[in-house]
Formats: sequence, C-alpha cells, structure tokens
Amino acid sequence: MRMLNAGKDLASVLQNLEVSESTYQRSRNQYGGMKSEEAKHLKQLEDENKRLKELVGDLSLDNKMLKYISEGNW
Repeated sequence: MRMLNAGKDLASVLQNLEVSESTYQRSRNQYGGMKSEEAKHLKQLEDENKRLKELVGDLSLDNKMLKYISEGNW
C-alpha cells in the first residue's frame, strides 16, 4: 500500500512484489476491509480449523476401525 500511496501504479507494485494480479484480487476480496491484525487472526483461525478437521477425521477413522475389529470381522 505504501508504494501505491507513493504514486506507483498497481502493475509495477505487483511486479515488484512478484505477485500475480489474480492473487492480489483474491486476497483483496478475502481480506479487503480488514486491518493487518484482523487478517492475521483470521488466518490463524483458519489454520486451527483445518488442523481440528484433520483430527476429527483421524478419530473417526480410528473409531470405525475399532468397531470393525470388535465385531470380529478381521
């Protein structure tokens, strides 16, 4: 943003940052009105949510395996 505020055009700023315009637009749509700290917090929550979903999946698989084994189907 500093570069844009300094008068540089968007294309040169993106080129300098080595970011594609589609990546910039996607990020802007997702985090547009957020402050830096809010965006960081959202990213942390998304990462934690992903980790928790993986744990639930693993536990569900473990549960299915234990039920299968307890029924004597092995």
